Amino acid sequence: MTKNLRERAEITAQEVYTILGISDTDHPKEVVDAIEHAIINALIVERQRCANVAIESCPEDKDKAHKIAEDIRLVRSVLITNLSNMP
Repeated sequence: MTKNLRERAEITAQEVYTILGISDTDHPKEVVDAIEHAIINALIVERQRCANVAIESCPEDKDKAHKIAEDIRLVRSVLITNLSNMP
């Protein structure tokens, strides 16, 4: 079953509450929002790194490298849009 980022953030928040031994009633939305935000930011940074690696790794086939990089950047744009829509 595929989980979206929000579901992953909610699961991670529960794990954090369990590890810390605290109640999940203290600012649950804020905790989940912060975790989701961190996940999206990490994905954005990694997508950019992958795009750069694609260009650097294929010097003999620049067109293919740029196509791969552009596909990766498209995913980055979607992630940024999702991040911008977060409360």
